Amino acid sequence: MSKEFDRAQIPAVLITAMAPMAKMLSANRIVLGLAIPYPCGDPSLPEAEDFRLRKALVHDALKALETEVQGPTIFEPEVLKTISSITY
Repeated sequence: MSKEFDRAQIPAVLITAMAPMAKMLSANRIVLGLAIPYPCGDPSLPEAEDFRLRKALVHDALKALETEVQGPTIFEPEVLKTISSITY
């Protein structure tokens, strides 16, 4: 879907835990998500922490949206660098 938005000259960001697959399918702006079942949050966290995590991911996705790219580009959110490990 993000590829179709790009074709229509509407910039889009795809948040996914399957970044290599998104890159292979030529999505232009790919933001690395947390995990396959929950790319935009972690339901095992307390509500306030999960909200902080989701907000940070959206913030980084908006920064990716502002970035000019020439092809598939993977952005790693800063917040993921602070999370040690997530298990599902």
